[in-house]
Amino acid sequence: MTQSPPAEFDIADMTWPPPPFQQPVPPVTGADGIRRFDGITYATTPGYRPRLLDVQLPAGEGPFPAVIWIHGGGWLDGDRRYPPPTVPAALLHGAVLGAGLALVSIDYRHSLEAPFPAQLHDVKAAIRYVRRFAPALGIDPDRIGVWGESAGGHLAALAGLVRPGSTDAGTLAALEGAHGVGTGDTGVLAVVDWYGVHDLPALAAHPLPMPTGAEFPNPYEALLGVPVAEQAEPARAASPVTYAVPGSNPPPFLLVHGTADGLVPYSQSETLAEALTGAGGEVALQPVEGADHIFLGSPDIPAIVAESVAFLARHLGAGA
Repeated sequence: MTQSPPAEFDIADMTWPPPPFQQPVPPVTGADGIRRFDGITYATTPGYRPRLLDVQLPAGEGPFPAVIWIHGGGWLDGDRRYPPPTVPAALLHGAVLGAGLALVSIDYRHSLEAPFPAQLHDVKAAIRYVRRFAPALGIDPDRIGVWGESAGGHLAALAGLVRPGSTDAGTLAALEGAHGVGTGDTGVLAVVDWYGVHDLPALAAHPLPMPTGAEFPNPYEALLGVPVAEQAEPARAASPVTYAVPGSNPPPFLLVHGTADGLVPYSQSETLAEALTGAGGEVALQPVEGADHIFLGSPDIPAIVAESVAFLARHLGAGA
């Protein structure tokens, strides 16, 4: 027997192809007063999974400044819901919300789904979505920052530096993409970048500690679709340092990186810090002495989280 559609269903609302994004639904408010929007579809592309984001709002009246969290995973893996295993989600989320900031956690297409710049297109689409629906989401559209770790740090840096109208305008316009909402401002006021990749050509000769006993793609080749050492232009185009140049007007950056990082060398953040300084930007480079990737070996990860949240709160005007 064929089941009838629910009474509230209106076939006239159906469209084909499906819409490029979905509007927010009402949030769920917890006993702690925190409002949550879970699994909002901010962009769709035929043939790919929908790109989703979650929003958490502090208790109280908004609109709130917002931090967009971009997960890591070598562009091959990862999930908006889970920070790195060294950083408990309760610690990260609680610190952001406790500072009076909204938290927007996003997924993006992995590199074996689509090569670069698909990942940046998705980040840009998420920023446009948050701005478009800021009133419904309880967010101040004029106070948005980004925070990412590892591959997410790379994407956060690009989100801060790549804007139409800046230097190399043709390339930058192409990197904006037109997914989801399609058009709109994608600028951000501040960037926190944990141990991100910043200069891909410089990593071509860096030996990668690959997992043993399993087939695992080279993350840089998977991201670009070509070997880094053989194709200089795609690697240059995907490198944040390319866009940290005089006239680029970068937002303030906080770079945090373990000095013993065996996966992404600490020198990657030194290189970006130098480029941002040369571009006239405000940048703070915070070494985590003796720490490996994802801050393994650090004795005080809560302090790292607190410093990062304080930087964002200061530049986004939390409490103002």
